[in-house]
Amino acid sequence: MQDEYRTVAHAGVHEIEINRSRFLCALAPAATEQEAQDFIASVRKEHADATHNCWAYVIGADASVQKASDDGEPGGTAGVPMLQMLLRRDMRYVVAVVTRYYGGVKLGAGGLIRAYGGAVGEALDTLGTLTRRRFRLATVTVDHQRAGKVQNDLRATGREVRDVRYGEAVTLEIGLPDADVDAFRGWLAGVTAGTADFELGAEAYGDA
Repeated sequence: MQDEYRTVAHAGVHEIEINRSRFLCALAPAATEQEAQDFIASVRKEHADATHNCWAYVIGADASVQKASDDGEPGGTAGVPMLQMLLRRDMRYVVAVVTRYYGGVKLGAGGLIRAYGGAVGEALDTLGTLTRRRFRLATVTVDHQRAGKVQNDLRATGREVRDVRYGEAVTLEIGLPDADVDAFRGWLAGVTAGTADFELGAEAYGDA
C-alpha cells in the first residue's frame, strides 16, 4: 500500500484562457467511482452548451481506478493529459472536469495536450491539496487511575487520540505510523508499569 497520497479538500473551479478558448477546470474529492461520475454529470449539465466537457479521475490510495474521456477532442489530447497530471501530482480520490468553450482558434494536438494538462495543474495549485498518510489504528485499554496521565502524555507527544470510551477500564483509540508501533509498545509499558493492553487494528489514512 502507498504510504501517502494527496487529494483536494473541497470542490472548486479554476479558469484559464488560451487563444480565446476558455478552459474551466472543476476539481472535487471523490471517495468512489460513483461519486466521480455524479460530479462529472453535474458539470456536464451545468455546462451543456460548452464545446467539450473532458474528464479524468483517480480512485483508490493505490490508484486502482483510473479513467479519462476526451469528450470529442482528438484522441489522447484531453482526458489522458488530465489523468497524467493527476497521477504526476500523486492525486487520489479526485475527479477533474475541464470544460472548454471554443474561441475560434485551433490549438493543434500539442496545444490541446498542454492546455488540458495545464488547466488541471493550475487548478491544483490554486485550489490547494491535502496530504493523507497511512497509519494503523490501535486500541489502548488502561485502568482509570492511569488513564488521565496516558491521555495527557499521548497529546503532549502529538499523538492523535481518536476516541475515548469509559467502562470498567478506559479504552483509547489512537492512530500510529507503522514505523512507530514497536517504540510505542515500549513507551506504553513504561508509563503504565506494564498494566495496559495494546491491540493493533486496521490500516487507514488520515490528514498529515
